[in-house]
Amino acid sequence: MSSPKSKVAEVRVPGPLAPFAAEFRSTLLASGYTPLSAVVQLRLMVHLSRWLGARELSAADLTDERVGQYLAERREAGYKGLITLRGLNHILGVLAACGFRPLADPTMPAPGTPVLLAGFERYLRTERGLAASTTTAYVTRAARFLAGYAADGRLKAVTAADVSRAVLDEVAARSVGAGQYFVAALRAFLRFAHVEGLIDADLSAAALAVTGRRTSLLPNGISPNQAEALLYACDRNAPVGLRDRAVVLVLLRLGLRGGEVARLLLDDIDWRAGHLLVRGKGRRDEQLPLPAEVGEAVADYLQRGRPVTARREVFVTANAPVTCLTREAVSGIVRRACNRAGIAQVGSHQLRHGLACAMVREQVPLTQIGQVLRHRSPISTAIYARADLATLRDLAQPWPAGGC
Repeated sequence: MSSPKSKVAEVRVPGPLAPFAAEFRSTLLASGYTPLSAVVQLRLMVHLSRWLGARELSAADLTDERVGQYLAERREAGYKGLITLRGLNHILGVLAACGFRPLADPTMPAPGTPVLLAGFERYLRTERGLAASTTTAYVTRAARFLAGYAADGRLKAVTAADVSRAVLDEVAARSVGAGQYFVAALRAFLRFAHVEGLIDADLSAAALAVTGRRTSLLPNGISPNQAEALLYACDRNAPVGLRDRAVVLVLLRLGLRGGEVARLLLDDIDWRAGHLLVRGKGRRDEQLPLPAEVGEAVADYLQRGRPVTARREVFVTANAPVTCLTREAVSGIVRRACNRAGIAQVGSHQLRHGLACAMVREQVPLTQIGQVLRHRSPISTAIYARADLATLRDLAQPWPAGGC
């Protein structure tokens, strides 16, 4: 008895999108979809093509506005799945590659705030070299400031008092940490505005520092027992488990940041020399030795767990569409490992702290700890001096006895 054929052969795309169906099917398979799982996406293409045909529209007429109209009508028709722009990304990507990318109806660039924020974003990426996540967070806070004090994008009338008032309003509504982040973003935005000549004076100093009492001044790292529990919780017989174990080992043994793990490329690993290239903060590329345990885990994942894909990132998603991990996805891997291990949830950065605290316990000098963690300033490393409680107890003076 012959094996059943895939239902994907039964999907026929009629109408305006018919010429793109073969390319779309190939793109889905290259992205890690199985022939059966690709059926859902192909049926979406059928639905969209019929929608265009009923309105006598072609692929070239699929502007951003019409995409929004299609999705709205799909939701109104009672569909529960693939009703957002994200669900259409593959189809729109194929149309773009074929020269029919959906464009917004041609209009002049919007004046004021959108253009200003776009310039600020380019400044953060090109001049400051900030990561995409940090850039987005800074732009979001700059937009919040503009909404309250320069909604039209004109900054000439903004004063130092306005800047200080914006900081006070932020602190009153949010936590101390959120206020500190807002100040950092606002100072960067005001410096950018001054450099661009949008304001006459540099008002960044008017964004006063936010201080507050923290619950603990000790670095929050995981213990060696917790680290071993995390590794044991990763199933080495499953592709996802191989990936998760390799990710956790890279974090534990090398102290990489979550974003650095996500950005790690196949070309960054020199297997013969036994080192890897880390693409760190501020566009700083540095080489680190590759411990045998970490190398074996990564190689095991590449050979037995990584999906077949043309992507160059070492760690990719396990399910289709196969794409690179994000910093948030790396933290999610750590949190899920914590749940399986039955320990309190921590993020990927706590594993970095755990490595530093372990080196402190082994009496590694702070200068060497800073080199391993790739700190720019010794001040960043100095916080780990507080993790050596035994030494701190020796330095502490006895409380004076006596009456009131």
